[in-house]
Amino acid sequence: MTTPGTPSSHAGGSSQRGSLDAPVDSREVWFLTGSQHLYGEETLRQVAEQSQAIAKELDAAGALPARVVWKPILTDSVAIHRVMLDANAADACVGVITWMHTFSPAKMWITGLDALRKPMLHLHTQAGAELPWSSIDMDFMNLNQAAHGDREFGFVGARLGVARKVVAGHVSNPVVVERVAAWARAAVGVTALRTMRLARFGDNMRDVAVTEGDKVEAQLRFGVSVNTYGVNDLAAVVDEVGDGEIDALARDYEQEYAVAPELRRGGERHESLRYGARIELGLRQFLTEGGFTAFTTNFEDLGGLRQLPGLAVQRLMADGYGFGGEGDWKTSVLLRTSKAMAQGRPGGTSFMEDYTYHLVPGEEKILGAHMLEVCPSIAGARPSLEVHPLGIGGREDPVRLRFTAAPGEGVVVGMSDLGGRFRLTLNEIDVVEPDEALPRLPVACAVWEPRPSLSTSTESWLLAGAPHHTVLSTALRTEEYRDLAEMVSTELVVIDADTTPTSLRQELRWSAAYHRLAARL
Repeated sequence: MTTPGTPSSHAGGSSQRGSLDAPVDSREVWFLTGSQHLYGEETLRQVAEQSQAIAKELDAAGALPARVVWKPILTDSVAIHRVMLDANAADACVGVITWMHTFSPAKMWITGLDALRKPMLHLHTQAGAELPWSSIDMDFMNLNQAAHGDREFGFVGARLGVARKVVAGHVSNPVVVERVAAWARAAVGVTALRTMRLARFGDNMRDVAVTEGDKVEAQLRFGVSVNTYGVNDLAAVVDEVGDGEIDALARDYEQEYAVAPELRRGGERHESLRYGARIELGLRQFLTEGGFTAFTTNFEDLGGLRQLPGLAVQRLMADGYGFGGEGDWKTSVLLRTSKAMAQGRPGGTSFMEDYTYHLVPGEEKILGAHMLEVCPSIAGARPSLEVHPLGIGGREDPVRLRFTAAPGEGVVVGMSDLGGRFRLTLNEIDVVEPDEALPRLPVACAVWEPRPSLSTSTESWLLAGAPHHTVLSTALRTEEYRDLAEMVSTELVVIDADTTPTSLRQELRWSAAYHRLAARL
């Protein structure tokens, strides 16, 4: 499988392409350690040495999508407030990890925690994984009392209502590191959300409900700016692309994909390939110049475009862009956020749509696809580049990449606007091979078995009011989305192996009551 957000051996990548996401070494997670002057300078020196060692070990694990940057020991409210303000202002800082090595009186953390606007993880650990039983004395006890200090810190976090993740255990434990890494990936996603600009080319598909939503609330809640541009604004840029650029990109296609003979140079439909390249070059230029990291299109609103963008959208998604079909900006936002979270992870992440079912008892599966736009980061083999009629939209036959998704564990996630709040709905799934070949299906697809079963999954999905457009990822798991939802104060409904329609219905009722109450506070 492939790495999302970067060109893969299946997706291909020319010299003109590159990931939207910053390299790992340009992002930082700040490691903050609390103590106090009660224990004396010698103890504080040991605290500093040991906390640096913990931060170094966490960074050296190589699992986090950012560097772990140690900060000097915090022993008073002024320094704590200052470092939190600095974290807020530092573009490189995606979040902070806090640890109370000794007892750190938590009243001195109140002003700083109240000021913090970056995601926070409370790491409940200690310097050594094992206790030196035979040599423990009071000096050791005074130095190694995170079990004491972190409880004080945990209280004030709860008292202030600070959104935070708590991870307990030693950093030598891979499970601990992976849980911290999941939080860090979610923090990277929040950074992508808060800096995201999304271009809608045209409006939503007519008469569709779930793709609508409150863009003002989205900007207030998530930070994303969603604005609409005329399709002909894009078409004008597409029309100006030079023949030399088109020819060069068409040659790249022939090297990267299994290109259908009629689309190759000299083939009877080579011009269709060239126009697909023209759209990609123009769309990339428009997005790059506007600073956009996500976009939507709509087959009902194509203006001067001769084809519905298919190949261009697939390749842009492979480079980390968010996308939603039929003007679905919420799914585009979610995809871009997921791409940022998944950077560097094995697997892929794509725009997806539940299309049709295999309902044979005991063999139930979902066949997901879309008109054209499925990301090649999830491909199980080298994609073929083909041209087929679209059947809707009334334009020229569009070029597209065709493949089947690689098997593996994954999730499908959707975002819906319930009027008073946004809701994320997630279903844990297993992507599988199709039961048989799909020689006549002219688009890329994925086949999966939802957990706990198709009937329970779909009944729960419908009860939750979740959308038909989703993000499918074999690079991310539920924990990353739980952490993301906590960071942006958004409801998350999880459908997993333990879900029943009855339990989920009750969960939705309690969740609705909670969010109505919280909205009034």
